[in-house]
Amino acid sequence: VQLQASGGGLVHTGESLRLSCVISGSSLSGSDIGWYRQAPGKQRELVAKILSGGGAIYVASVKDRFTISRDNAKNTIYLQMNSLKPEDTAVYYCNIFYIQNSRTYWGKGTQVTVSS
Repeated sequence: VQLQASGGGLVHTGESLRLSCVISGSSLSGSDIGWYRQAPGKQRELVAKILSGGGAIYVASVKDRFTISRDNAKNTIYLQMNSLKPEDTAVYYCNIFYIQNSRTYWGKGTQVTVSS
């Protein structure tokens, strides 16, 4: 299973970006999928996740600004990020966790930089 994230870049405060993550080698069925981020000097944290049973969860700092979605036909997940802030600057990673066998896979990450 491979995950390829893209869509990062350098933007100004208040602007938007959409991250994409294409999963190859397996379907999205039976999985939790999510986006994590890691800022310099900080631990990796969950940003948003879609649960296999439905529903999405967000870290409080991005709620109402970010939206996670999935396209099963394209084996792709997205993270729409609006009203970006400098504190959103980080490397963003996509992740898939298969419920049945507890296997988890990570993409290589895409850099998001928000300038003030």
